[in-house]
Amino acid sequence: MKLKIAHLYPELLNLYGDGGNIICMQKRCEWRGIEAEVYQVHNGELADFSDVDIVFIGGGTDREQKIVCDALLSEKEQLHAYVEAGGVLLAVCGGYQLLGHNYLLGDELVKGTGVVDLKTERGEGRLIGNVMIQSDICKMPIVGYENHGGRTYLGDCHPLGKVISAGGYGNNGTDGYEGVHYKNVIGTYLHGPLLPKNPQVCDYLLHTALTRRYGEGYDFPALDDTIENNANQVMQERLKENVVNKMKVNARGKS
Repeated sequence: MKLKIAHLYPELLNLYGDGGNIICMQKRCEWRGIEAEVYQVHNGELADFSDVDIVFIGGGTDREQKIVCDALLSEKEQLHAYVEAGGVLLAVCGGYQLLGHNYLLGDELVKGTGVVDLKTERGEGRLIGNVMIQSDICKMPIVGYENHGGRTYLGDCHPLGKVISAGGYGNNGTDGYEGVHYKNVIGTYLHGPLLPKNPQVCDYLLHTALTRRYGEGYDFPALDDTIENNANQVMQERLKENVVNKMKVNARGKS
């Protein structure tokens, strides 16, 4: 079996070690005997999603994000068709914002691809810190680190998960939700990078892509994720401790 992964603009969108997500997908395929071909699309090149199984878009600085946005607008119809046909796509941080109708770059309203019904506004200050969410796509909580000035609001689509840590902000810091899950698209502000921290999310993407290409009945053996799951558990416990400590501080303040 084989999967083709398109990595869009890696030289521009790798602000938070996003290339680690590609490595994670490659290795988890390799360990199962699945060939993973990585197809890089660089600035100035035309993308071809016709035989792609997974598209990955990382995060970058404001300047780099604007360059990529201009490039993606020329691929808008093709990307929209890929998404609506059930293509698997993972977009992190700035890449997540580019999926929507628009986002704010300073005071400038920048038009996005609009492949997902969402918009991003600018808020005061940045939303920063470790966060944990509960999602329907996997049993274990998803953990990661967020650092974004944009406030994202969803339209006719579902969030990736609900923030369950006291220190997390999620999409906008007000509604208690993080990310987006539309068809086979996942957009999120969580990095670190995301997939090595959350192997179940990686397997969800791989399994979805394989099912789309080969149908049911293929071999997708479980891997020994003891180390990865222990690391995830440590972060869960750390964030739970933060909740308890915050409650104690609040209790002292009321006494």
